[in-house]
Amino acid sequence: MLKVGLTGGIGAGKSEVSRLLVEQGAVLIDADRIAREVVAPGTAGLAAVVDAFGEGVLAEDGSLDRPRLGSIVFADAEKLAVLNSIVHPLVGARSHELEEAAAEDSVVVHDVPLLAENGLAPLYDLVIVVDASPETQLDRLVRLRGMTEEDARARMAAQATRDKRLEIADVVIDNDVPLEALQRRVRDVWAELVRRARGASE
Repeated sequence: MLKVGLTGGIGAGKSEVSRLLVEQGAVLIDADRIAREVVAPGTAGLAAVVDAFGEGVLAEDGSLDRPRLGSIVFADAEKLAVLNSIVHPLVGARSHELEEAAAEDSVVVHDVPLLAENGLAPLYDLVIVVDASPETQLDRLVRLRGMTEEDARARMAAQATRDKRLEIADVVIDNDVPLEALQRRVRDVWAELVRRARGASE
């Protein structure tokens, strides 16, 4: 099994790269999706978040109001740390379960937005960073996700710097390129991952 950490700044296009890797045959463990699962209605995770931040972070249907919670924590490093201390251990435990269930010769790609911020690079055999310029990130967040420029800049500022992400990269996938070029690059990277996985399982 080859354990790959995949990360990139918000708006860099990491989700597109993870989708392309799955098309090639990767087993994807998506930390964001798991982070939503562990705070779903009825979970201990949601109860802990409400204890920490109050019932104002709940939507009318009892689910977590993620935009409201985001507006609270992304503007306050201490509150963000509190949220992370609740969610990260739960995500880690569930990720480990999914990894254990994968076949021995798999390429397991962990899609982890905060890989650089949380010093998680040593957990993986290889780290892939999806890179895009801050201008590209900002444009995508405003144009494609409908964020205000102020909110988008706050989200970007709450993450590791571009340089810090690139420091931990074993492989960099440039996503300031047309989709066809990105697809070619991902296919090349996949061929290398498969070669390494075979070496690791022999």
